Amino acid sequence: MTTEASTPERHYTCELDGRKIQYTNRSEFLVQIGNGPKGSYDTKYKFVGELSRALNWYSGVNVGRGYKKRLLMPSCAGNPVLAKQVSA
Repeated sequence: MTTEASTPERHYTCELDGRKIQYTNRSEFLVQIGNGPKGSYDTKYKFVGELSRALNWYSGVNVGRGYKKRLLMPSCAGNPVLAKQVSA
């Protein structure tokens, strides 16, 4: 059984909507859902080191009737929001 401390850190780079993203196998990705224009977001899904899986879950969430969603990487310097969508 491997633990987080014994697993070597791996670095990855990808491009998402023209933005270069660098992350590791220990980076957290949060899929958050909110309601209303000024409503707060709640974290519904958390993925560690798996950006592609987080993107799949994010794209699978339907927003409508005032809901909104976003994909966050809290460890990102600057703007941690990787993707965001608001219903009309």
